[in-house]
Amino acid sequence: MSVTAIVLLVLLAVLILGGMPVGFSLALASLGALLVQGNIPLVVVPQRLFTATDSFALLAVPFFILAGEIMQEGGISRRLVAFANDLLGWISGGLALVSIAASAFFAAISGSGAATTAAIGSVMVPEMKDRGYAPDFAAAIQALGGTLGIVIPPSIPFVVYGIITGASVGALFLSGIVPGILGAVVYMFLAYWLCRKAGYRATRRATFRELVRSFRDAFWGLLMPLIILGGIYGGVFTPTEAAVVAVVWAIFVALFIYREIQFKDLRRIFVNAGLGSTMVMFLIAAASLFGWIMTRENIPQQIATGIVQVAKTPVTFLLLVNLVYLIAGMLLDTTAVILLLVPIFYPIVVQLGINPVHFGLMSIFNLGLGQITPPFGVCLFVASGISGVSLARITKAIWPFIVTGIALVLLYTYVPAISLWLPGLLGG
Repeated sequence: MSVTAIVLLVLLAVLILGGMPVGFSLALASLGALLVQGNIPLVVVPQRLFTATDSFALLAVPFFILAGEIMQEGGISRRLVAFANDLLGWISGGLALVSIAASAFFAAISGSGAATTAAIGSVMVPEMKDRGYAPDFAAAIQALGGTLGIVIPPSIPFVVYGIITGASVGALFLSGIVPGILGAVVYMFLAYWLCRKAGYRATRRATFRELVRSFRDAFWGLLMPLIILGGIYGGVFTPTEAAVVAVVWAIFVALFIYREIQFKDLRRIFVNAGLGSTMVMFLIAAASLFGWIMTRENIPQQIATGIVQVAKTPVTFLLLVNLVYLIAGMLLDTTAVILLLVPIFYPIVVQLGINPVHFGLMSIFNLGLGQITPPFGVCLFVASGISGVSLARITKAIWPFIVTGIALVLLYTYVPAISLWLPGLLGG
């Protein structure tokens, strides 16, 4: 390994362990490596940063973030919680089930794990505390719900993965529906068992009229994923254009149907979405520069050669990749891991004949677990912030769900039909 490569990797490790945000760590490590090498003009830095984000497909990222922000501010999360509560609140420990179900609904709108935890958790944590649930369990349930936000479409990590690999974003979206719903159901069964064991009580059973009314209130928000996926597979618009349609639909619903925001509120919402988009886009740009330097130094090729020598069959390769993802997901943001590791793994995926859509679903579901795995799971931090419960207590409460999630990862890894059935059915 060259001196430049050593400097690049050591600087990255030192900056991340020192608490520097991942995007800045990637950019500064890349800059340090270029300064050490000395024969590449630094003008390549802004060129690479610009080129990485100069993509029509990447426009889907800020637009999906904006759509989620509008729907959150426009009252969709509250209506989803009300509908889920009428469906499930009468079961023992029903509020925990409501939180998971509402997260699954909201995930289909926001496309973000942290946004899902924040939107649903801000409503459900106080309610669960008032009903006698342990604060650490209530916070753990909200963090868990956020993991569904990057699996159930539309999903920002799916968009990033599709751009890197060339896999169909529409097929990736479809691949997340069955695993995402199945994951939510499995987590709900586990939550039900834990709640019965702890003696948490149920709420009043909603009447049929109340259920119809709450469904009608939530209908416009629930319609959004159908419009997005239907438009993509009906050939009406591309995934990027679907993100724009989602924004237009969100504005229409929030302003003229729910009427919980006004035109003057749009400026604040756009600014918040812009800030969130900036962080994601800068991370993508910095990772592109970092990846370019790694490629020049033949680091991915060396890593790939080592992996192939150890894992010569698809079974062992996928097991090894899952272990790497699980460790990386504990330390880095999901998008950062995709940008750093998928370019290394993908050539081997092609060589071994593994379906790229199946590999994408496996990768992103696994990395979703990283959002609730200590020490740096982003959903753990968000849940801690909205609940006031320490990370240590949330981590202790969430371990049963992490173990269950690992079992689901193995199931999705070695039974590809679960993720490929729906794309195959619809020609994805």
